[in-house]
Parts: sequence; structure tokens; C-alpha cells
Amino acid sequence: MTANFLGDTGALTARTLRHVTRSPDTIITTVLTPIAMMLMFVYVFGGAIDTGSTAYVNYMLPGILLITVASGIAYTAFRLFMDMQSGIFERFQSMPIARSGVLWAHVITSLVANLIALLVVVGVALIMGFRSGAGLLNWLAVGGILLLFTLALTWLAVIPGLTASSVEGAGAFGYPLLFLPFVSSAFVPTQTMPGPVRWFAENQPVTSIVDTIRNLFAQEPVGAGVWTALAWCVGLLVVAYGVAMLTYRRKIA
Repeated sequence: MTANFLGDTGALTARTLRHVTRSPDTIITTVLTPIAMMLMFVYVFGGAIDTGSTAYVNYMLPGILLITVASGIAYTAFRLFMDMQSGIFERFQSMPIARSGVLWAHVITSLVANLIALLVVVGVALIMGFRSGAGLLNWLAVGGILLLFTLALTWLAVIPGLTASSVEGAGAFGYPLLFLPFVSSAFVPTQTMPGPVRWFAENQPVTSIVDTIRNLFAQEPVGAGVWTALAWCVGLLVVAYGVAMLTYRRKIA
């Protein structure tokens, strides 16, 4: 059963990856959106934001990385919705393959596509002056957090991909995710925000994740914030996975 699942998932993943490579416009959009934001914040707003001795590109890169992921997973919902509408799911049901492999193929494709986008964004940030003295373990920790965050959001994207009634609805869920970093510590210190906004910013998941990645890049102690960040990611992953699988079973029943 495990061998069949792995083999079926691998074959289905190759299929969805081919679809991605045949749609270069989606790849370009996913990468260009966060890069355009990074250029705007560093070269337009950066001089007006006090981040102390930390270069602004270093300060805001963690937030841009999360926006890159949020931008990328919207296409996961879109691709899944298009598969649902094309009737390919019904065809797969008539074949002797692992049913959950269809969803995992989209999830793995999302992880691969987002990894490429993140590497491109980091490369552009380096050109813009981003520097980090972080060692290999710190970089691996950053990669692990981003992987977990991407996995959680991808399973969240599966839900609208399965349930949306229109292509616009499938992709629209990503807009709130793109908005969250703007009400967090991603671009400005939360101390500058008014009371209620500051409370929300300091207690939503993006802030703990951004602060942890920023501290890892700066080789500073992560403190208890890393556990808060991991708790948000794991909690969201567990809930999203459970709801997505339940929704999928009902759809194919």
C-alpha cells in the first residue's frame, strides 16, 4: 500500500509539475509580486522607517518571504479547482490508484514551486544588500520554518480549491493571507502602532514567525518566540489537513 501510494503520488506530482512549467506566467507572477514589494519598501518607504542599526532590507526580508509563500499557494487552489472542474478527479477514481495521492501531488508541487520562488527572492535580496552572518544550522532552521509554513498554507489552500464555485473564489482566499504581514512586525516595529492594532499585530501568527526568522538571520537568541511560531504552523497544518481530507472524502464519495 505504501509503495503504491508513493508511486502514484510521484506520477501525479510529475503531471502537476508539468502543468506548472507550461504556465510560466503564473511562475513569473508569483516571483515578481514579492520582488516588486521588496523594491518598493526598501527604496521608497525604507528611509522613513526606523529599524535602528539593522539595514531595512535585512529587517523586512522575513516578511517578504512569507508573502512569497502566500502568493504562491493561491495558485495551488487555482490548479486544484481547475482539476475539479475538468472532471479528472472522476477519471482518477475509476483507476486503481491511491486516492489521497491526487491531493499530495498538488501539495508537493506547491512546495517545489514555492522553494524556487523563495530562492529567487533571497537572491534578489542579496543583490539589494541583504547580508547575514548566520551559519548553516540557522539557515536550515529558517528553511524548516518556511517549509512548515508553506505546508500548512498549502493544505489550507486545498480547501477552497475543492469547495469554490468559481475560479475567482478559489484564488480569493489568498488575499487575507497577503494582508496579514502588513499588520505585523514584518515591515515596521509593532511599538509604533496604536493600542488595538499593536495587540493584534503582536498576537497573530505572522509576527512570531517573522521575528524568529529575523533573529535566526541576525544570529540573535530566538527565545520563546520560536515555540510560538512552531505552534502556529503545526496547529494550522493539523487543522487544515484534517478539514481538507474530510472535504475531499465528501467530494469523492
